[in-house]
Amino acid sequence: MSRALDGLYTAIDGTWPAARSWVQGPWRLREGHGGGQRVCAATAEGDVSEADIADAEAGMRDLNQQPLFMIRQGEDVLDALLAARGYEIVDPTHIYEAPIENLTDVPIPRVTAFSIWEPLAIMKEIWAKGGIGVERLAVMARAEVKTGILARWNEQPAGVAFAAVQGDICMVHAVEVLPHQRQQGVARWIMRRAAFWGQAQGATRLAALCVAENRAANGLYRALGFELAGGYHYRRIPE
Repeated sequence: MSRALDGLYTAIDGTWPAARSWVQGPWRLREGHGGGQRVCAATAEGDVSEADIADAEAGMRDLNQQPLFMIRQGEDVLDALLAARGYEIVDPTHIYEAPIENLTDVPIPRVTAFSIWEPLAIMKEIWAKGGIGVERLAVMARAEVKTGILARWNEQPAGVAFAAVQGDICMVHAVEVLPHQRQQGVARWIMRRAAFWGQAQGATRLAALCVAENRAANGLYRALGFELAGGYHYRRIPE
């Protein structure tokens, strides 16, 4: 794994933090409190064996969490071990990144996108419509250097996102645009506002995560000049 990609995985943890995480044997276990897969999944800290997997499963069940593993680029041995145990692949995800100055070259029109923390009620409402509830808002609150992004279009609230900085990376999460405001460039202004904010915090790279099957979002990031830097997927036992 390259140092740049390793930094992106570190930024995922730092900008979307679990309620608690710790190293147990060759694993990092996470307690998510309902904040989604990223804050619940176990990741390998080194080489693992078949017996190690059972230990991780027991640790997650002790937290009343379904065993779930994040498989990062290059972890083919772990992936094969989990597949042999019947674990299925869930949500292959792309990691995109771009030099932050690539998205600060165009001024943002007045009253189009704002960086705001703490989230306004309308921001919470838009997130809730996209399935992002109080548990994920709690994840956002745990990040150290953070902001929310609120976009307006057609003189109405249009979309939201969350951005946080870890090291030199500003990572954008939880992008949601209201259905009637889509395909009008709203998400582009959200990403540009995040870039301006991240640059002000000292970040030099802008990053985003996108599920592989989300064609619209993948197309957005490519159109904005993001490059595919790596990826990951999850493994879980079918219910």
